[in-house]
Amino acid sequence: MQNSVVLVKGREKSLLRRHPWVFSKGIKRVDGKPGVGDTVEIFAHDGRWLGRGAYSPQSQIRVRVWTFNQDEAVDARMLRRRIERAQAGRDSLPGAGSVTGYRLVAAESDGLPGITIDRFNDVLVCQLLSAGADAWRDTLVAVLGELYPQCAIYERSDVDVRKKEGLQPTSGLLRGELPEQPMAIEENGLKLLVNVVTGHKTGYYLDQRDNRLASSRYAKDQEVLNCFSYTGGFGTYALNAGAAKVVNADVSAPALALARQNAEINGLDLSRAEFVEADVFKLLREYRDQGRSFDVIILDPPKFADNKAQLPGACRGYKDINMVAMQILRPGGVLLTYSCSGLMDASLFQKIVADAAVDAGREAQILERLSQSPDHPIGSAFPEGFYLKGLALRVW
Repeated sequence: MQNSVVLVKGREKSLLRRHPWVFSKGIKRVDGKPGVGDTVEIFAHDGRWLGRGAYSPQSQIRVRVWTFNQDEAVDARMLRRRIERAQAGRDSLPGAGSVTGYRLVAAESDGLPGITIDRFNDVLVCQLLSAGADAWRDTLVAVLGELYPQCAIYERSDVDVRKKEGLQPTSGLLRGELPEQPMAIEENGLKLLVNVVTGHKTGYYLDQRDNRLASSRYAKDQEVLNCFSYTGGFGTYALNAGAAKVVNADVSAPALALARQNAEINGLDLSRAEFVEADVFKLLREYRDQGRSFDVIILDPPKFADNKAQLPGACRGYKDINMVAMQILRPGGVLLTYSCSGLMDASLFQKIVADAAVDAGREAQILERLSQSPDHPIGSAFPEGFYLKGLALRVW
């Protein structure tokens, strides 16, 4: 007997719209004995074939769809086709030749559920977050080795979300030799240091590339406060754009050390840069109490909500930092504020920022809406792929 799942009546609607997830509550019965990551056929209650996906018995997302084409087998050739298509999409993006760090595969949005692949020079960093992705690890590495023989392959599946799939966090070298870390990637004419072993996510926040460039438009001759600066990407762009002063603030001393090195390797004037090791929430209040103000403030905090239960607390956190930031902006200054919490939709984020302006006693105008770089595409049937929201605001 083939391994298959039969859906509850009505639950086929999302798959007919090509959404790639089947939740546990949507399954009427499981036929056969599929193991973790095994491929299963997906049928509607009336026997219609809907798709073919990876089974994950411990996850609420019980099946992630590999293909909606009944004639397409789930095998190495399918993986290869998806990766080749993803690469073609990246190659066609404006300015693709000017960056050496980019997202090659964006999981569900590229038809490879649970698989994220970032390229940093000649290093491919893989994050395998689902049971199906984990089950196809060896095949995936073999395919990548054929397509990118010059590249080392490193895994950064060291995230707790894997536990929801019944998997343990893991990381390590899968193929080739890893260059000395950190290494410099090129981005819009700048060099940025990346450590794929210890850096956040797969090593760097590639999704903010276009927003780093956008921020530089507001930086010339301005005093800039770069909050949650990590390794100073936004600050490096601001210095390069001619900012009068840039303060990079982060709780991590090692990240700030890399931020300083990023300024140095780009030949930027360190006398215009300040590196502050501090809790940003406290620092903003200290600056307010001291009467210190800035022309431009960048807020790029870590994710505040991993699940729906954490969303109310996340809303309070976003409102608080935006309110205090507005209070220390000079009249007519610019706030560049972001949320990378996928559960925080764009309209809610805008409402929170609007409420923060009221509480700060300031008026704000939206100049730009910002999002993830286009090498992080959003599948039209997969709205969950849209996670990075940003606003550029003029604050009076």
